[in-house]
Amino acid sequence: MWSAFWCILQRDLRLGLRRRTEVLTALAFFMIVVSLFPLGVGTERQVLQILGPGVVWVAALLASMLALERLFAADYEDGTLEQLVLTPQPLSLLVLAKVAAHWLLTGLPLVVIAPVVGMQYHLADGQVGIMMLALMLGTPVLSLIGAIGAALTLGVRGGGILLSLLILPLYIPVLVYGAGAIEVSRIAIADAQPYLLLLAAFLLMALTLAPLATAAALKIALE
Repeated sequence: MWSAFWCILQRDLRLGLRRRTEVLTALAFFMIVVSLFPLGVGTERQVLQILGPGVVWVAALLASMLALERLFAADYEDGTLEQLVLTPQPLSLLVLAKVAAHWLLTGLPLVVIAPVVGMQYHLADGQVGIMMLALMLGTPVLSLIGAIGAALTLGVRGGGILLSLLILPLYIPVLVYGAGAIEVSRIAIADAQPYLLLLAAFLLMALTLAPLATAAALKIALE
């Protein structure tokens, strides 16, 4: 069973690396958005430290959405998705492999370049560490929730707009607790622990429920 998981994960990673433009587009979008705010509001250190946490998370959730519409579309168009549904392997496990590949290609790079963003917003070393940890916990949740929306809008005309309307409200808790963790760590790093625990709880819940919901939505889309 897990061999199918690794097979799908490696396949999607290889395909994603061949389409480097999509991966680099999400990363470039994230960097452009977080870089525009200092140009718009000025370079005052205190203002940027206050705005930084919220800007980072808004940019992260918008960047993660860029590649969501194509998460299942290519497999749907060439018939691979139907073959995946017909395999004896649990579809939810195969969905989890595809979501993991999406996160590795679009979410993990945001965690890696977080220190650069921290320098732009004059965040302390402790805040940058909390930001990386919050992104590590929160960005997989964005991919898992986004996969449900991508499955529900599969094959629908204008699915990109509908996808945004469906999943943006569901991203709000992650946005609030992710930005909150970075903000309170400015006072004391220990204060960020409840926010990180809530993000970890969201991740566990999303890992449990999102693949099942996505698999069910995919079966409905293929009927």
